[in-house]
Amino acid sequence: MTEAKTYRVLDVESVQAENSQAIRQFQVDAATLRQETYDIAIIGGGMGGLAAALTILRLNANSKVLLVEETSWLGGQMTSQGVSALDENKYIESTGGCASYMELRRQIREYYQNLPELCPQAKEDPLLHPGLSWVTRLSFEPKVAIDIIDELFEPFLGTGNLQIKKRTLVLDAQVSKERQPEENETCTIDSIILGDLDSGAVSLAKARIFIDASELGDLFPLVGAPYRLGSDSKSETGEAHAPEQGDSDNVQDFTYPFVLTRHPLQDHTIAKPNDYDRFLAEGKFSLFGFKIDEEYDDIDPRPPEQGGGKAKHFLPFWTYRRLLAAQLFSGKLESDVSMINWDANDLRGYNIIDKEPEVKQDYLALAKRLSLGFLYWLQTEAARDDSEKRGYPEFKLDLDVLGTKDGLSKYPYIRESRRLKARTLIVEQDIAATENSDCRARNFADTVGIGLYPIDIHGRQEVPGAGQEARPFQIPYGSLVCASHSNLIAAAKNTGVSHITNGAYRLHPIEWATGVAAGAAAVLTLKEQSNGLSINMIGMPNYQSQLLQLQQTLIELGSPLFWLDDIGPSHPRFVEAQKAILTGEVTLSSASLSFAAAHQGLGT
Repeated sequence: MTEAKTYRVLDVESVQAENSQAIRQFQVDAATLRQETYDIAIIGGGMGGLAAALTILRLNANSKVLLVEETSWLGGQMTSQGVSALDENKYIESTGGCASYMELRRQIREYYQNLPELCPQAKEDPLLHPGLSWVTRLSFEPKVAIDIIDELFEPFLGTGNLQIKKRTLVLDAQVSKERQPEENETCTIDSIILGDLDSGAVSLAKARIFIDASELGDLFPLVGAPYRLGSDSKSETGEAHAPEQGDSDNVQDFTYPFVLTRHPLQDHTIAKPNDYDRFLAEGKFSLFGFKIDEEYDDIDPRPPEQGGGKAKHFLPFWTYRRLLAAQLFSGKLESDVSMINWDANDLRGYNIIDKEPEVKQDYLALAKRLSLGFLYWLQTEAARDDSEKRGYPEFKLDLDVLGTKDGLSKYPYIRESRRLKARTLIVEQDIAATENSDCRARNFADTVGIGLYPIDIHGRQEVPGAGQEARPFQIPYGSLVCASHSNLIAAAKNTGVSHITNGAYRLHPIEWATGVAAGAAAVLTLKEQSNGLSINMIGMPNYQSQLLQLQQTLIELGSPLFWLDDIGPSHPRFVEAQKAILTGEVTLSSASLSFAAAHQGLGT
């Protein structure tokens, strides 16, 4: 960029439900830009970005790292997006997550165990669950995670090797082209232009490697990286539940979670939001058969194509994503603290990706009005368990837990991003339980992590049944890199997944594992760049040896590459077992996740 240019962007954290004025303008003159140079620039301080930064600095504390975050909080879906009731797999307490992710969870628990008001029995519980919610095994206040994250990074900030720029957007990028020996044209990202949303200052950051860990894959269009958006056609993916023709606007719903407390005999009803009557008429507000406090058995009222019509055990709505259970705090909490992230406040059919700032602002404001509308409905219209009356006016919108003036999350909970057109596309037949008769999903030779979650699609399913169970799956390295860019790697929800498999790869521990893999690959690349290695190492002469080195490094970091339900990252023989599988010394059983079932020699 050689000329002065004006950029208009949306400050998402400043969007309001009404009369929003969150569009910002930056004037950039390339000739006067202040320049900074880094080894690695990470765009996005969510789960993947945090994991990448920590991994890089722990492997090489001398690396100079830039971490750019759009909001005022690090942590992404765990904090700024309000989903601090973690979406995880059933094995997570012992396996199914990276050691660094498990350590973060341990420190969150430890914080609550050190509180004097926590009851003695809870203090002694090694698997303390502060919210006793039924969707997860760990829920907590986002600010607790924020403090722990700050402590994790403090040593590196002190040395000057890490710079964190919050409330900062990437406005543009500079890309050069080069010729590889095989005469395939590739691009190299040289620098990015940053805009500070608070001060209006602009700067230029050069780096050798760029990691896109943003919530929406923001770097891809700026550097010309190919990506997918919305649903894919069956001809592209061969998926049983893909439509004949894809729809780039059919992106999963996004949501503004909010937090409630309860105060019997008090009235905390908010003013009726605009668009409430419209959403009510459309049938958007519902508990979908659940009751506020009662647990019972009945028939699922949803349509059959959405899994309804079957016998179902209904648990209480209130405890679904409860963050703090008052019963654990020796009477010191006036109320439970419950986070509301429900189908009724998912905004459907309003894609914000690749839209003008005005359109994005309108859609986000509408999503805020939807969440406030659901709160108003709960306060005034929801059927009460205890009487024929309607509404729970005692529900009070908390204005502290999420750190915002309106009580809604700082950033919407994002379920689907731009998705890199990567070397490897992970499709339904790779992970769906109906497509994989073994106990594990497809084995990828270039595995750099694992995950497990159902294919969970919030939004319009063009072919009914796309939401389904998945087998324990892997994260292939080929899904993190593309052929056209030599120094770009994806580390969030923006990897080489289809619209369908995105529904399984978008959750907290999986995004974290992706970040660990991207961070380790970046360190390896920097170490070997003098030998011609690029982050896009696939197909290069020394690819297999470099991949093996990366995989061994990840194992030594406590990042599983293979699914075992009896040997997790904290097990004394974790490294030995994972490397035995990697080298082919041990062949896994197709019928059991147990290492013991595959090989008795190393023991458990």
